[in-house]
Amino acid sequence: MSRPVWTPPQERIERTHMMSFMRQVREASADATDYAALHAWSVADPEGFWSAVWRYGEVRASQPWSSVLGAPDRMPGARWFAGARLNFAENLLRRRDDRPALIACAEDGSRRELSHAQLHAQVERLAAALHRDGVEPGDRVAGFVPNRPEAVIAMLAATRLGAVWSSCSPDFGEQGVLDRFAQINPKVLFSADGYFFKGRTFDSRARLARVAAQLPGLRRVVVFPYVQDSVDVAEVPGAVEWDTYMQTSQAGMPQPAQLPFDHPVYIMYSSGTTGKPKCIVHGAGGTLLQHLKEHLLHTDIGPGDRVFYFTTCGWMMWNWLVSALATGATLVLYDGSPFHPAPTALMDLAEREGITVFGTSASYIAALEKAGVRPRASHRLEPLRTILSTGSPLAPESFDYVYRDVKADVHLASISGGTDIISCFALGNPVLPVYRGQLQCRGLGMAVEVFDEAGRPVRERKGELVCTAPFPSMPVGFWNDPDGSRYRAAYFERYPGVWAHGDYAEITAQDGLIIHGRSDAVLNPGGVRIGTAEIYRQVDALAEVLESVAVGQSWRGSERVVLFVVLREGLTLDEDLRTRIRAVIRENTTPRHVPAKILQVGELPRTRSGKIVELAVRDVIHGRSVGNLEALANPDALEQFRDRPELASD
Repeated sequence: MSRPVWTPPQERIERTHMMSFMRQVREASADATDYAALHAWSVADPEGFWSAVWRYGEVRASQPWSSVLGAPDRMPGARWFAGARLNFAENLLRRRDDRPALIACAEDGSRRELSHAQLHAQVERLAAALHRDGVEPGDRVAGFVPNRPEAVIAMLAATRLGAVWSSCSPDFGEQGVLDRFAQINPKVLFSADGYFFKGRTFDSRARLARVAAQLPGLRRVVVFPYVQDSVDVAEVPGAVEWDTYMQTSQAGMPQPAQLPFDHPVYIMYSSGTTGKPKCIVHGAGGTLLQHLKEHLLHTDIGPGDRVFYFTTCGWMMWNWLVSALATGATLVLYDGSPFHPAPTALMDLAEREGITVFGTSASYIAALEKAGVRPRASHRLEPLRTILSTGSPLAPESFDYVYRDVKADVHLASISGGTDIISCFALGNPVLPVYRGQLQCRGLGMAVEVFDEAGRPVRERKGELVCTAPFPSMPVGFWNDPDGSRYRAAYFERYPGVWAHGDYAEITAQDGLIIHGRSDAVLNPGGVRIGTAEIYRQVDALAEVLESVAVGQSWRGSERVVLFVVLREGLTLDEDLRTRIRAVIRENTTPRHVPAKILQVGELPRTRSGKIVELAVRDVIHGRSVGNLEALANPDALEQFRDRPELASD
C-alpha cells in the first residue's frame, strides 16, 4: 500500500470545520465515526446531510423550507429546499466591520483594499443605481471585466436585486464576447477601460463599443478606470463612468430580493470549442450551499483566512472564490500574468499578503518547477496552510515538487469539478492524508462513482466519472432550452438518470480519485483505452519538456498515438530526446502508451481559462475544421499542427 506524502497533525485535525461538523452529525445520532462513514451517510441521507450543511453554514433566509428534497429519484428534475426564500448577495455580505474583505493586486504593482463595511456600502450604492435603471429579478447583468473589486461589487449588486450575473474576461475577442452575451440579452454591461498582461497595457474601449452596439437589449454600459486614472467613455455609446453612475444613486436603497432557492444567480459558459458556448444556468441556493460545504468543510476556510485563486472572471473558479466571502474570509484578487515581472510573482504575492489558502492550476505548479522557483528557500510562507490545484490533473511529480520545494507542512489538495456544476466532485480534505498523484476524496453529498462501459461501478479500474444521485448545484437548466432537451443530452444520454461528467477516472485503494483525462479525448490504440494524463505525467517530468499534448490519429483502420511537445527555449527535438521520451513512457506505463509519432511545436492551443484543447488538435490533424476559434486564447497555435508531413507516413 502506498504511503501518504503528508498527514495532518492530530491537533490540526481537531480544529477543523470538518471535525466540528462531524461531531454535530454524531450528536444527531448519525454514523460519522470517520470520513468514509460521513460520506456514506451524506449520500444515503441527502435530506439530513444538506439540511445539516444549511445549519452549519448559517444560511440566511427570510423564509424556511417546506421540504428539503422533492422528487429525489428524478435526475434531472429533483427539487431542493422548496418554499425557502433567500438572497445570494446577502449571504456573502454578512460582515460589516473594518477588517479587509478584498485585497486587489495587479501585475503593475498596484494594490487596493476594501473592508467588509466598505464593500457592503458600495454594493448597496450600485444596487440602487441598477434599480433606478430598471434592473429586476431575472434580468441579466454582464461583466466584460478583469479580476478587480468592481467585478465583485457589480456581481453582488446585481444578485442583491435578484438579477443574473454573467461574466467573461477582457482578453476575449469581440466575437467571443458576443457568442456568450448575445445569447442572454443583458440589460446592463460592466467593463474596465482595459487591462494589463505581461507588461503590456490593452485598451478595451473600442472592442467594448463594438460589442455594446450588437446587444439590442442593452440599457446601460458602465466603465470603470483601471489602466488609466480616469476614463473617457465618449467612444462607447450610452456608457457612463463608474463613479458618476455611483454618485447618482444615493436614494431608494432596495432591500435584498428574497427569492426561491433555485432562482438563477449565474449564467456560465461551456468552452465553446465545438460551436457556440452552452449557457449553463445555476441557482442561487444550490451554488451557495455547495460552496459553503466546499469552503468550510473541505477547505477549512474561516474569518481569519486570506484566500487567493489565480483566475480570470471567465473561469468558474472566480465565482467559487467570491463565495468565500460567506465564511468571513478576506479575498486576495490578482489580475495579470502569473509570471510577470518574474516567475516568482505569485509567490511574492503569497508572502506579502500572508495568503493562507492559495489556489492555482496544475499547469502553473508544473511551470513553476520548470522555471526553477524554490519558494521554500526564497520565501517566508508561514501562514500558507493549503494549496489548491485544478484545471487539469496534478502530476505525481508536482506533489513531490510542492512538498520538497514549496512547503513541507502544507495541505496540497488537487480538486476536480467543472463549470457544469459550479463546484467539485472530488475535493481536498483537511482531516485525511495526501497521497501522491491522487485527489483526496469524493465530496460530501456527491454520489460519485466510476462506471465501466456496461454502466457498472468499478474500483481500482478506469472508467467514466459519474454521479448517481441529485445534488443542489446541478444546473437549473440551459438558457434558451425550454424543453430541457439540450441539458439532458449534455449529461444524461450515456447513462439515463445518471450524470456523466466526461472525465476518465479511477477510484483508488485509498478511496481517493485519479483523473486520467477527459473521456472524449481518451486514446484507443489497438482497442486499449488510455487517458491522456497517463502520458503527460511521464513526458512533462522530463527537464527538456515544458508541456505536451497527445491525440489519437486514425491510421490504417486503427488509431495511433501522436505526441506534440513544447521544449525549453533553444532546444530542438532530436532522435536522442525522442528515444528518451519513448523509454520513460514505456518504463512507467505500457508499450501501448508509447507514441507512434513525437513532434515539436512552439505552443499548445488553450481555452481562455488555460486548458489545453486536445479535441481541437485532433480535428486539425485530421483536416477537420475547429468549431469555434473564438473560444481559444491563441487560435493561431493550431497552424503548427496542420498538414504536418510526418503524419502522412508510418
